[in-house]
Amino acid sequence: MMDLKALKAGLDQLEEEKHIPREKILGAIEDALVAAYKKDYGKKGQIIRTKFDLDTGATTFSQIKIVVDETTVRPPEDENLEETATMTIPPQSQDGSKRKMEKVKEMEDKDNEETEILPRFNDEHHIWLEDARKIKKDAQVGEELIFPLETKDDYGRIAAQTAKQVIIQRVREAEKETTLEEYQEKEGEILSGIVQKIDRGNVFVDLGRTVAIIMREDQIIGEFYRPGERIRAYLYQVEETPRGINLRLSRSHPQFIAKLFETEAPEISSGVVEIKAIAREAGSRSKIAVMSHNSSIDPVGSCVGQKGSRVSTVIGELGGEKIDIIEWSEDEETLISNALSPAKVLSIELNEENHEAKIEVAPDQFSLAVGKGGQNARLAAKLTGWKIDISAPEGMETEEVEATDEENLADKDDKEVVDDGSENN
Repeated sequence: MMDLKALKAGLDQLEEEKHIPREKILGAIEDALVAAYKKDYGKKGQIIRTKFDLDTGATTFSQIKIVVDETTVRPPEDENLEETATMTIPPQSQDGSKRKMEKVKEMEDKDNEETEILPRFNDEHHIWLEDARKIKKDAQVGEELIFPLETKDDYGRIAAQTAKQVIIQRVREAEKETTLEEYQEKEGEILSGIVQKIDRGNVFVDLGRTVAIIMREDQIIGEFYRPGERIRAYLYQVEETPRGINLRLSRSHPQFIAKLFETEAPEISSGVVEIKAIAREAGSRSKIAVMSHNSSIDPVGSCVGQKGSRVSTVIGELGGEKIDIIEWSEDEETLISNALSPAKVLSIELNEENHEAKIEVAPDQFSLAVGKGGQNARLAAKLTGWKIDISAPEGMETEEVEATDEENLADKDDKEVVDDGSENN
């Protein structure tokens, strides 16, 4: 006798802990009962369904037959196709016999492609249209007719084992499906989890219901992770694989910075202030361009916060990574000038054909404009999408410096599109 109280408690637990809807678990139980019934009492080709009443524990079984006619199945006595399939090629002379056999085979293959092979009528699976209409007057081809079956309560060991395996498999599939749906909705968000282990440089993060991975290329250079440590990262990919759900997190992704500022600045989360572009060399320095859709709100100030509180929080999360916040402008010269901040630009000459900007700065601003290892110019080029050429000031002995938006990228996915001011990863 089934303990319905214990069964209901189990369903509640699965629904709460695994987030699997009760209906799916009941469906798994019904599939298991069908598998057990077919194992001990079923016939070849039968379609069997069952209905399990959770309140009473009663189980009803039924057989399904599909209404067919001569256009959808072959009659049982139709042996033509088998004869065709087993036909022999008459003896041929030794010379040219191989070529003739290949020709016959080619013709047979062509006939099979042009002729749709219908399934054979199965009395356990099908019912002829004229017979169906004796039961139901308006029966149509393709319709399903239901025939009650005798309820069985006594199943053998193999049938019971089959039912158990069906339930386990269905529960796993349901859990995988709900997990996939949940995290697909969270794609593009920051998730918090606990470092489970580090294997070959990859960090596995326990998110509670599943485990995500931070690949080596998605980590911030110089950061170290310890098992048991709680970390935050950006979920940028959710995919279903034969081995399960694959969740990829990143702390080096440019959008990680955007989401952190969205958390800290209500103006960004509400859409009043928009982050138009991001150029990042994770762990070292980033530049972000912001604009305001409300003239009374300062976009840069919104990101910096009172006494730098907001930007300091973001920098702290990124392990001290420097962040330059500039104001976005539709005017290319103004944007490039802002992007080279904190250096002050004297003049800008744009070459539209080559998408190149020649920059002139004061002697004392040259090193600041270029940055250590050319980083400032490189990030400015990535942020704006323009090739930036900073020439040495007159009388100053130094080489001409060029930077493009594709030069020395720390992350192969960090690419900026300036046509619309948006980021393309």
